[in-house]
Amino acid sequence: MGEVKHILLAKFKDGISDQQIDHLIKGYADLVNHVEPMKSFRWGKDVSIENLHQGFTHVFESTFETTEGIATYISHPAHVEFATRFLDQLEKVLVIDYKPTAVDP
Repeated sequence: MGEVKHILLAKFKDGISDQQIDHLIKGYADLVNHVEPMKSFRWGKDVSIENLHQGFTHVFESTFETTEGIATYISHPAHVEFATRFLDQLEKVLVIDYKPTAVDP
């Protein structure tokens, strides 16, 4: 069946504490327990030495089985409530959904 990745790049607003960011990340991760189509959640901070991040500091990756699952997630009340709080704390955001494709060497 495959999978679909939902990638969100974020730059938090200045003045947001690490504790506030940690709280938001825990809330994001908790969506897996409330939105059935969301199969997994991972996140990380930019560690690139290339300095091509364009100000984005965090990446969030959610996995779904279908694009319809992403649509269900986006409109799910738990996501809508969380997204309202989360997006209010961001200076910049970029979202991309894609189907991973393997390349044989």
